[in-house]
Formats: sequence, C-alpha cells, structure tokens
Amino acid sequence: MVGEGETRLERRRDQIVPKLEPDLAEWELDLCSKVDETVEPNTPNVEYKRQIVWRNVISMSLLHIGAIYGYYVLALNPEIPWYGMVIADFWARFASMGVLAGSHRLWSHRAYKARLPLRILLMIMHTMSLQNDIYDWCRDHRLHHKHSDTNADPYNARRGFFFSHMGWLMVRKHPEVFRKGRTIELSDVWADPVVRFQRRFYIPLVLLLWGVVPTYSVYYLTGVPLFECFFGAVIFRYAFSLHYAWLVNSAAHLYGYQMYDKTLEPRENRFVIYTSLGEGYHNYHHAFPWDYSASEHGWARCFNPATMFIDACAVLGLAYDLRKPSTTLINKRIERTGDQEAKERFFNVNIVVDYVVGFIVSYFMLIFTFSIRLIFNGKF
Repeated sequence: MVGEGETRLERRRDQIVPKLEPDLAEWELDLCSKVDETVEPNTPNVEYKRQIVWRNVISMSLLHIGAIYGYYVLALNPEIPWYGMVIADFWARFASMGVLAGSHRLWSHRAYKARLPLRILLMIMHTMSLQNDIYDWCRDHRLHHKHSDTNADPYNARRGFFFSHMGWLMVRKHPEVFRKGRTIELSDVWADPVVRFQRRFYIPLVLLLWGVVPTYSVYYLTGVPLFECFFGAVIFRYAFSLHYAWLVNSAAHLYGYQMYDKTLEPRENRFVIYTSLGEGYHNYHHAFPWDYSASEHGWARCFNPATMFIDACAVLGLAYDLRKPSTTLINKRIERTGDQEAKERFFNVNIVVDYVVGFIVSYFMLIFTFSIRLIFNGKF
C-alpha cells in the first residue's frame, strides 16, 4: 500500500512537470514545487512580532553615507582620473559574476558542473561580493525557492517592496525562516572542499578580496590616497552592487510577466534583467531552477551576460554538464500554467536592440558619471 506521504510526493511531482528531464534530486523537486502547505503565505503568525535590529539599521545607514562620499571621490572630484570609476565598476561586475554563476547557478541549483580552477575563481569572485559565504548563501536561496513568498522566505515579497529589497536585513527573521531553514539539504554544497575552505577562512578572505585588492588596485593605478580609494572602490562599489542584486528579490517578484507559471509570484522583469546581468527572467527561473541559463533562450536570443560567461567557460573546458530543459517540456509548462501571448509580447524584441539597451542600463552609472564630469569639468 502506498503511504500518504508517498502519494503526496507523487502528486507534487505531477504538479511540477509531466516528466522531469534531466532526473532531479529530491531537494531539487522541493525547489520546483508549489508553496509548502505547512507555511502560511499571508496570515501573520501571532507568535511573531517585528523586531528592528538597530545595529543593522545603523550599519546600512553608514554604508550608504560612505557610498555617497565614495561616489564623489571617484566620480565627481575633478582631480581624480576618470578610470578610477572604471576600475571600481570592473570589481563590481567581477564580484557579481561570482554570485550569478557561482553561488547561485552552480552551488545552489547544481545547474552545471565546474572544474576546480573555475570553482576557485568563482569562490574568489563571490567572496569579493560580501554576501555571506557560499554555504549560507545557498541555504538562504534554497529556502527562498522552497517556500517562496511565504513567512519562511527570508525576503518574502508579500511583505512589501522595501522589505524584500533590503528591509529583511534590518529586522529579526521570522521564526518560520529559522524553522524551515534547518530542514534545507546542503550536504552537496558542504561536500565541495572549495566551499569548506571559504567558510573556514571567510573573514581573512573578505578582508583581502573585498577590501585590500580593490583599494590597492585603484591606489596603484590612480595615485588617489588610500582612504579615498577605500571609500570609492570598496564602499561605493559594494553599496551600488547590492542594490542591483536586491532588485531580483524585490522588483522581480512584484512587477512583470508571469508567462511560464501564473501561480508563481516571481516575474519576468526586463529592467532587472539588465541591471542583474541576466537574472531577471525570474518566473522562468522559479519554474525551472535547474536550468544553467536561468532563462529559456540563453544569451544568443536575449540579454544574459551571466550565461555567456558560463558558456565561455564551457568552451574552455572549465564548465560541463550544462543542464537545460527541452523545448517540449517548457511548452507543456506554459500550456498548463503559463501565458503564451505574454511570452510572445515579452520576447518580441530585436536581439541587437536588447543588448544595446541592456548595456546602456547596466552601465548607466558610468555613462551618467562621465556626462556629469564632461558638463562640469569639460573633460571625462
């Protein structure tokens, strides 16, 4: 006799897709499943009372004040060379790719496999982003997928834009986040010696990669005093890149198209696609979290630099076993839960236009800064 638990699991598998390909591990089925019925999506928990963590509020405030000063140092001070801003921007994108291709698509979703040199590089890039170590990042992200937009979601978008964007860092976590977080399977993440190394030496690695390397690179190439280099290449760069990352949790869960699964809150948001270098195909990503591209079409038909990076690594032999659902599987999902007309409207964009607009939006801060320098200083 089939037990109730097994029957429930079979029912859940049928809800995901008629046939899963490639075969998914049990924890991956959980990431693809609907909202867990044991978690209340909207009803407030009477045991939970919002508690502001003032230490974090003060830290965030100081970070943004420092970022404003850092922007002035590297961008608006006429005595500073224009390429100081370019260097800071480079480190921002370098660090972001460690999150996009590393902790997200590689370690959280196992969407592809990476050889040791690439895993080390991605670990270095991720460390520079200062978004917790890989192990903790994967725990929170898998929890986010399994209980998306419920009280167990660390950045539950149902609690509003500000909360899902950055407010979740300023209050104590909901008890459901702690309770469900302890159930997340992470043995596959911990099995990687690169992850264990980073977690063991995280503080010194952060001091070196997040702080020292960007600071001294700008100092060496521009001659700007170290104090100013730190605020420009580290504090401003860090705050700016955080907001781009946070938009995936906020805007991409509240605004846009639900073309693959209308029962899922995440949406396809073109602005977030551009700012996050390809992470804004979010309705698709929550429908098929194990797709290495985090989008249906990859980079050849739509703006997705993160996928381009992974494909380049695959050409070099550093990445392999790139996982991708079949077109048949995707179309069946759309027929059952999606919106084909919305999809056609969304992707009715010329690829050249998509990339031109994408890079303009992505590099908007650089373009804006150089325009300001030209207007007020008469030169870049």
